[in-house]
Amino acid sequence: MTHRRCVHDASISASGEGFRLRSRPRARTIICAVAHAHGHSVEDYLEAIYFLVSPIGEYQPAEGSPANAARVAEMLGVSRAAVGEMLKRLGSDGLLKRDGGRQLVFTDEGRERAEQVVRNHRIIERFLTDFLGYSAAGAHEHADALGDAFTPDMIERMNERLGFPDHCPHGWPISTEQERAENAGLQALSDLGAGDHCEIKRLVEHDGDLLHWYYDEGLVPGASLEVLDVQPAAGLVKVALGDGAAAVEHVVAEKAARGLIVRVSAA
Repeated sequence: MTHRRCVHDASISASGEGFRLRSRPRARTIICAVAHAHGHSVEDYLEAIYFLVSPIGEYQPAEGSPANAARVAEMLGVSRAAVGEMLKRLGSDGLLKRDGGRQLVFTDEGRERAEQVVRNHRIIERFLTDFLGYSAAGAHEHADALGDAFTPDMIERMNERLGFPDHCPHGWPISTEQERAENAGLQALSDLGAGDHCEIKRLVEHDGDLLHWYYDEGLVPGASLEVLDVQPAAGLVKVALGDGAAAVEHVVAEKAARGLIVRVSAA
């Protein structure tokens, strides 16, 4: 899925220097340029809506916010008018319906197709990291551009060559059925309180710059965290990354904390 790219304030340094995000030049490739020129496909919209309606999705707006046209426009970085036209098309194609209000709901066919798009994306990411040597963050960007380039048979051949992996590089299960089964035990770091211990299980992917920041800071699947302090008024969470004397303190902004999907563990 091709996403809006913009700079985000992801963290505040413990020394009080203010918000910081490491800027990085992005190598432009022919693949990315071509994909962006064509705009957003039906598959892009299906993937965006999938994550908006998921209980533990990549994109978590304010609590209680429904999956509606405005949220899709925000996630994809396009106008509401453009979203409106595509939603009409998805409805006409029998992939989407309304719940009586503005909230978006998949039909059975629409959910099945969206889940296939998501699964393909995760397999392509693993192929790029495991076989072609791309970084985890870089693989996400290229998988966005390549999603429509492979036939179903190619995807299944990739999956077989990979040895049928369980998860994508960012911790999301390849199988959407397994994803739903795991959701019950997961929550966002932003939901935890001081003294909680947890393990990072998944990273949000919808924001490429934020995804790079997670990897730069070592906030990756499998990492252990202890919540040291929570400051709701300032939107900050102070954590210790790692165990014992080797633990490193981080102060994470609420937006970044919402994108760290964790499982609470014993102290």
